[in-house]
Amino acid sequence: MRRVFSFLLGGISGGLVGAVIALILAPASGVDTREKLRQQAISIRDEIKAAASNRRIDLEQQLAQLREPRK
Repeated sequence: MRRVFSFLLGGISGGLVGAVIALILAPASGVDTREKLRQQAISIRDEIKAAASNRRIDLEQQLAQLREPRK
């Protein structure tokens, strides 16, 4: 669990650093760049929610199987 947390923390940190560098070096205007970043953030958020929901369903199914009485 600790390795997963470290990996996620590193990924988020890397993403933030990349976003800052992209803003500094972006050829588009600030308004356009912010709108693109906003849309990407919404897309990523939706993907994370979908992945979390799918994982929750999988875990609930596994839990239900473990709770079934053995034959």
